[in-house]
Amino acid sequence: MSQTLAMIKPDAIASGKAGAILTHIEREGFRVLSLKMIRLNRAQAEAFYGVHRTRPFFESLVSFMTSGPVVPMVLEADGAVQRLREVIGATDPVESVEGTIRSLFAESKERNAIHASDSDANAAREISFFFSESTLLEL
Repeated sequence: MSQTLAMIKPDAIASGKAGAILTHIEREGFRVLSLKMIRLNRAQAEAFYGVHRTRPFFESLVSFMTSGPVVPMVLEADGAVQRLREVIGATDPVESVEGTIRSLFAESKERNAIHASDSDANAAREISFFFSESTLLEL
């Protein structure tokens, strides 16, 4: 079993889709080890998305991610990172396979409902950004 981070974004929370997204994730076989609802401040959003700092969409991404609450969560499954990337679908919901989270719940490429780690290394970094070891469920 491995772990990954998912984060329900402000657009999905504002439109009341967080519960449906979480249900979808669990139906796909992921176990939720920890989750919380928070509101990122600008410094936190800039730090979390720092890898994109030089990209043209960075400022709009930071503004969007600070526009409302988010729900970061630690998920566990076999091949968690790759499996979750398949479950959420392409960044642009128009390009997402039918039945993926983004095809079902995203509004647009920019307002795409959910974030997911893209590698095991980033999953470890992103999990530690939001959660300490003491907050993770141990069964």
